[in-house]
This record gives sequence, C-alpha cells and structure tokens, in this order.
Amino acid sequence: MAHPHNECQRNPVLPMTRSPRLFPFTGRTRPATATLGPVNTPLLGPTNAPRSSRLAGLDGLRALAVIAVALYHFFPAMLPGGFIGVDVFFVISGFLITGLLVSEHTRTGRISLHRFWQRRARRLVPPLIPVVLISCTIAFVIGGDVLVGLGAQLVGASTFGYNWVSIANDASYFSVNEPELLRNLWSLAVEEQFYLVWPLLLLGVLLIRRPRVRLAIVTTLFIASALWMGVLYQPGADPTRVYYGSDTHSFGLFAGAALALLLRRPSGQRNEVPRLRPWLGGAAILTIIAFALWLPEDGTATYRGGLVAVSVATAVAIWAGVRGGRFGRLLDAAPLRYLGERSYGIYLWHWPILVLVQLLWPASSRASSLLPIGLVATVITLVFAAVSYRWLEVPIRQVGVRGSIRQIGALWTGPTRRRRLIAATSALSLLLVGGTTAAVVAAPAQTSAQLRIERGQRAMDAAARAAAQAAASEAARQATATPALVDGPITAIGDSVMLASAPELQATFAGMTVDASVSRGMYSADDILLALQAAGQLQPVVVIGLGTNGPITTSELTEILRILGPDRQLVLVNAYAERDWTDGVNARLAEFASGNRRVELANWHDVIAGRLDLLAGDHVHPGPTGGQLYADEVHAAVQRLAAVPPLPDTSWLMRDSDAPSSPPYR
Repeated sequence: MAHPHNECQRNPVLPMTRSPRLFPFTGRTRPATATLGPVNTPLLGPTNAPRSSRLAGLDGLRALAVIAVALYHFFPAMLPGGFIGVDVFFVISGFLITGLLVSEHTRTGRISLHRFWQRRARRLVPPLIPVVLISCTIAFVIGGDVLVGLGAQLVGASTFGYNWVSIANDASYFSVNEPELLRNLWSLAVEEQFYLVWPLLLLGVLLIRRPRVRLAIVTTLFIASALWMGVLYQPGADPTRVYYGSDTHSFGLFAGAALALLLRRPSGQRNEVPRLRPWLGGAAILTIIAFALWLPEDGTATYRGGLVAVSVATAVAIWAGVRGGRFGRLLDAAPLRYLGERSYGIYLWHWPILVLVQLLWPASSRASSLLPIGLVATVITLVFAAVSYRWLEVPIRQVGVRGSIRQIGALWTGPTRRRRLIAATSALSLLLVGGTTAAVVAAPAQTSAQLRIERGQRAMDAAARAAAQAAASEAARQATATPALVDGPITAIGDSVMLASAPELQATFAGMTVDASVSRGMYSADDILLALQAAGQLQPVVVIGLGTNGPITTSELTEILRILGPDRQLVLVNAYAERDWTDGVNARLAEFASGNRRVELANWHDVIAGRLDLLAGDHVHPGPTGGQLYADEVHAAVQRLAAVPPLPDTSWLMRDSDAPSSPPYR
C-alpha cells in the first residue's frame, strides 16, 4: 500500500497564502474577496459549501483501511478479511492522483510529468528508506530464515517492482511459513506502477472533449482489470498471482480515477441527493466492514467480485465524504484523522515490526503469545510511524528534500549539542547501510523449513527407487505368515510436515509408502485415496496427516472412511501450527477418532508442543529428532489399532436355521 497523502490539505504551519497546488480540483486560485463562480468553484463540493483546503472523509477512510490491514496481520482471527484495506487505499489513491492531474491540465492545458513523478518520489521514498535499513539491519542481527531472499526483496523495493519480483520467485502473500520481511511493499509497487503509466494514458484520455466518453474509457479499464482477475484466478490454488498483479489488481485505482472524472461536471449537477448522501456513505462503510469480517483470503467470492465490491463501496464513501455535509465530518473524527494522517508510516512499519517481534519472542511460549505479540507490535508501530511523520514526512512535505538537507546543514553551524546529534545520526545511517549490506551477503539460500522438506523429499524418492528395484523379487516371493499389523504395509498421505518426517517414518515402518507434498489440505485426501485404490496400492492401514494447511470438516473425514471401506484401518495425525484453524482441526480429529473403532489419533500436537527447538524457524516443520518423535507417535497409534480386538462375526444370524451352526466368534 501506498497512498498520496492528501496533497490538497493545508498544514497548519504553512503561510496562509494559498497555492494552486493546494486545491487540485479547482480550476484556478481565487482572491480572498472573490465570489465563487462556476469556473473557479471547487468541483468536489456543493455550490453552497464553504471553501476548504481538505477533502473531508479521506483521512477517516485511510484510518479504517490501515486498521483493517493491521488487524488482519496482528490478530488474524479478529478480522480475517482485513486485507481489503489495501483496496480502500487503491481507490483513494486513484481518486486523488487523477484529480490532481486533471486539475493541472484544466489550469495550464498540460501535465508536467516530471513534476508529478518528482512529487510522488518525494512523498513515498523518504519514509521508506529508514524502514528498509532498520528492518534489514535488525534482521541481520537475528539471522536465520528471515534473511532468505532478502536481496530479491530489496531489488523489488528499490525498483518499485516488488509484486512482480515476488511473482517471479513464487512467493506467496498468504504464506505464514516464510518470514518475508518486506512483503507489504507489494502494494506500494502496484501504486507506483500506476503512477508511472496512468499520467501517460490520461493525457490521451483528456484529448477527448466529451466527458462521458472519458468516463466510459476509464470505467472500461476498471471492468477489464476486474474481469482479468476473475479469469486468472484458479479455485484451490494460491491466489498470489492475481492478488499481486498490476494487471489484475488495478481496478481499485481505476475506480478512484473514474470517480474523480465523474465529479468534474457543471455546477448545476454537483449537489446530488444531499439528504440521502450520508445514508449512502454510511451504508458503504458498513459494507466495507462486513467484507473485512467475512471475505476469505483464498475464496472464489473474493477474486470474482468481492474485491470489486469493496472498491465500489469505497468510491461511494469517498463521494459521500468529499461532497460536503455531516458524513465527511463524522468520518474525520479526531482519532481517525490522527491515524489517517500517519497511515502511510503505519502501513510501512507494521509488517516488518511484526515479523521481527515474532522472531525475537521466546520460542517456548510462542504458541500462546499471539495476543501479546500483536499488542507489542502495535505499540512499536504507532511510535515509529509518529516519529516518521513528525521528523521526516512533514518537514519534507513543507520544504522538500533539498530544503531539509539545507536545514540539517544549518544545524551543523549551531551549538555543539546539535553538531553531536548530526554526527551521531550520520554514524547511525552508515551503520544501517552496512547492516543492510551484510544482511544481503549473509542471507542463506533456503529456509530451515525448506531444507527439512527437501530432506524428506529425497528420502521419499530413494524409497520409491528401492521399491521399484525390489518389485520383481517381491512379486515372486510369497509370505509364509501374515505379518503383524505394525510391520505390515502402510500407506501414509500427508502435507509438508509428514514430508519433513518421511526419513524417520520410512526407517520406523519397513512397509510404509509415503505420499506427502507441500500445502496439501484434507480436501485433497479423497482424490489421492481413489487414485491409489484404482492402482491397487491402498494398503490395509492408512495414515493421514493433512491438518496443517486449513480447516477440515466431518464430511471430509466421513468420505475418507467410506473410500477405505470396512476392511482398512485409519490413523489421523493432528496438527501443530500457529494458525487460527489448528484448535478446531485437532478437536474435530479427536472427536472423529473417538467415535470409530477403526480410527486412531496420533497426537503430534502434544508431542511437539513442548519441544519447539526441534522445529524449523517457522515452528511447523520438524528436523531429524522431531521427525523421529512424529514417527514414534504414528507407530504408537498403529500399535493401538493392532490391539483392538476384531468385531464379533454376526453373519451366522442371517443363515438358514437348518444349516450347520457356526461359532459366533472368529
């Protein structure tokens, strides 16, 4: 996320002389004694609205957006759809940027691309630099998984191409297994790419004299981007490509642009439905909140209409706020206005701070500390954002980068205390640059979780080769006795946790075939089982560990048992992961296992809960020692199944009464 802080708002410390730049939707400036007229009246408000240098409601909307995003990351169970706050920012940005450009074109007959891009860089880059340098330096001190891929992240941050760099590297926005330090910069990249391309397109649009045709073109771009997201989205697959893509996720920016063009109409059409406007704005806010509470991050509804609806609702809220009246004033209440003014800094800082706080939090208490981690990260974020706003953003906005440098130089000629402060700041800056450089140089190629998963994959591949080599001799050899259940053939189906434990499983169970893969969920089990059954490879005992990557349902478990049939037994491995759904998954697995004598539970969660040092940095994937604990718990569950006595044979009750009797038990 990035957003142009409302360039039309007036800072209280600025001189009272008004500059044309402060009123982006005004055709020209007016003297204090001039009479408002159709040419120079601000085109966003009703004709009888008082002159104001601030667009009402925008700071409040920014505040709601950044609160939603922060809650989604800090307390995901509280606001599972809070990621839509980014789309609110997109609409605000498209609205303000288009208004600024169109006003400049109306006023001067041209658009100065150099000045526009210079203003964008001056607004967005200075607050970003300390975020990157401080975060990377602290990450270097911590070391480990957080450094993986940091070089590519810095390339994406410095080129404003973070979204495409992430797509090229198959990074996932929704992954909680990899501590990607600068992940939130993807939206900044989307907006910067819009700022680069849109002024050029808008110059062509403004050559068209008919306002309706202009609006139709921008609306077409909005619809095209939304449809492209729906077309590229694949249900069940990771949605990062369509979420990160500038082509698929620019509809919010175009929605804001269309609104800016829509509001530039003759004065007689500007004060639409003044009585209904507050109610429509309130309904739009409630709609946004409802989507933040309900919209799933990986659901079809999100990418085939949900995010588009959020953009439309945001456009309605902006319209209701900037047109004047009570709604905009309510939305800009003091607390929301405070957060809205600092929303850019809050967004930049909140994610790196969360990642670093999680890494520094004591591992032994991590699973039960999500709430305090979120609270600590919130406090630190607000402090850093306030410092950035007060000492970096406001000064640069007032006097520019060069002016700020001159003011810093002037401090050097002042008292000794100030010179010492400048020297200390310079030394700290050099230290941060060195720390960031060292972080890139020291970054490992893979995370500890990736290394453990690859270790499991190599073990599975080796076992498959050994099984193929022994297939001919095994087919010719007949077993002389039925082996015990624990030593017999077993089919294991699982996710990346089972994959990381595959070497230990295969060493513990000589007859086990492991079929495990990254990012699998319980929903995939039935297709895998049916395929193995059709190939004749489904063994008498089946072990399933698919609870790590998402919620499960009783119907999914019932379908698994139906496919297995009455003659096979099932071991369900529960999950250990710091996810919202883990407790529900484990409760459902325990309940299902307790209600069926052919099902046993392997309690991986309780086995590993006190041994987080045996897991990778993501606190999910076990190493060799943890993998052996996994295998031992599965072994114990299989033994418990073997100890269950068979059901009595009641088939004799159905026989002919004149037939010879059979013993009631096998």
